[in-house]
Amino acid sequence: MSLNLTKGQRISLTKPDTTPLSHVRMGLGWQPRTRTGFLGRLMGPTEIDLDASAVLYAGRRVVDVVYFQHLTGIFGAVKHSGDNRTGGDGPGDDEAITVDFTRMLAEVDQIVFTVNSFTGATFDEVENAYCRLVDDSTGAELARYTLSGGGRHTAQVMAKISRINGAWQLTALGEPASGATFQDLLPTIDRHL
Repeated sequence: MSLNLTKGQRISLTKPDTTPLSHVRMGLGWQPRTRTGFLGRLMGPTEIDLDASAVLYAGRRVVDVVYFQHLTGIFGAVKHSGDNRTGGDGPGDDEAITVDFTRMLAEVDQIVFTVNSFTGATFDEVENAYCRLVDDSTGAELARYTLSGGGRHTAQVMAKISRINGAWQLTALGEPASGATFQDLLPTIDRHL
């Protein structure tokens, strides 16, 4: 059963039988908002290129980043599905990042997931945007966070996975930001470490 997360909410990534999850997928989906033109004519959606990234931390130090130009992280523990430049292309996630906790470096204690508009489109131009966490071993959706409210921002620090006392937990962040790449979001991420 999936849980709809609210900003700041946390969930454990341990199964009810106390077995830690070994493989998860953070999926991102969105659709361009339908536009109307002169005299209210329906003009159809524009293409929106949102990009998902995962920034891996050891303490407050970045140790790796997985994004559309670097699809596989250290030892293959984190992988990106590839760049989707339009969004809303059929059912399912538009971009996804998988995490294999069994291959994760011991010093990595946080993974922060971001989404940014590479072309500069604002979230006012996007609808039905979400991120979701899936048990990649079973395909079961564990949690969903709806990126609601639009806004003039071009990015969002979506969520983070933290290792606390050897167990992983997910926190929904939903922090609006501005920037075309994950590098632009590092100061905003720092506030959540």
